[in-house]
Amino acid sequence: MKQRFDGPESRRLPAARHPVPSLVPSLSTTVSALVSVLLLGGCGLLFQNHEKRADATLQPTGGNTATGTVTFIERADGVQVSYNLSGMPPNSEHALQIHERGDCIITASSDGGPVFAPASERSDSGSKVEGDLASIRADANGTATGFIVAPDVSLDGVRSVLSRAIVLHRDGADTYAIVPHGAGPALACGVIKQ
Repeated sequence: MKQRFDGPESRRLPAARHPVPSLVPSLSTTVSALVSVLLLGGCGLLFQNHEKRADATLQPTGGNTATGTVTFIERADGVQVSYNLSGMPPNSEHALQIHERGDCIITASSDGGPVFAPASERSDSGSKVEGDLASIRADANGTATGFIVAPDVSLDGVRSVLSRAIVLHRDGADTYAIVPHGAGPALACGVIKQ
């Protein structure tokens, strides 16, 4: 026997046993999510590596064509000096040196001064001075790209290279001799700036 429901009860739906979740998050859920994102983002800022960095753009000195960039990044074991140089004679050796002053007007009477060394160490005859970075070799295209780590310089304090001239010299340097004004004529020069 079939029952027929024509009365008001027949139009009522049965009560749901499980409430249907709302697709719209509550205000407290939204605020909690925003606070979490902001806090996690803030923690990331706290742990970011704030490295000390300086740069120099080398411009050619009178009659030369050498140019380039040198980047200084302070690390635990010294300052990483990365260079990207061009316009040098092919297959030639050059000295990359930091000089005492930040003067790139290279003339017979004015230059960047002696190779950088703290005054207390300048008298150590035969020792390598801090400003003697490296002898570098240009490839067949007259370019040189690479890096060295200079353990005896920094980007602050007594051994700071900031506001000093970095000079690319024509000839390679004798890295164990104190050379008052570099290894040969300057091909390019730039001032180290943060």
